[in-house]
Amino acid sequence: MNTTPHNTPLPDVATVPTELTMGDKWDTRAVSDLIRSKSANGETPSFLFLGAKESNLLRAHLAGAFGAEAVTTLHDTYYMGLDVVVIDCESFVCTGGRKTSRTLQDPISRRPEWRDRETEGLWQLRL
Repeated sequence: MNTTPHNTPLPDVATVPTELTMGDKWDTRAVSDLIRSKSANGETPSFLFLGAKESNLLRAHLAGAFGAEAVTTLHDTYYMGLDVVVIDCESFVCTGGRKTSRTLQDPISRRPEWRDRETEGLWQLRL
């Protein structure tokens, strides 16, 4: 088996520049604009990578909306449809990965239309 253990955080903050700089408050509009700028051809990013500063800002932002007890950790948290990943660095914001956007399809709309055989037979013209 070919496994090589490594402790490199994803993404590599030494080579990947931060895509957004936050002030002292979480900026929802800036994150939304970043996601939109990285979305094209029916694909959107799937991960939101955050450093320690930004993860604390997001935690405080979500605690204001849902209460502090609801946001004890960002593990398994989705924000604007992106899986939040906290990486080991001081300050960093980056989106990554790709997921395709699927349009919602109503299963009922794909079913054939229901027809009453007796009523339909009365209105058919038979030659």
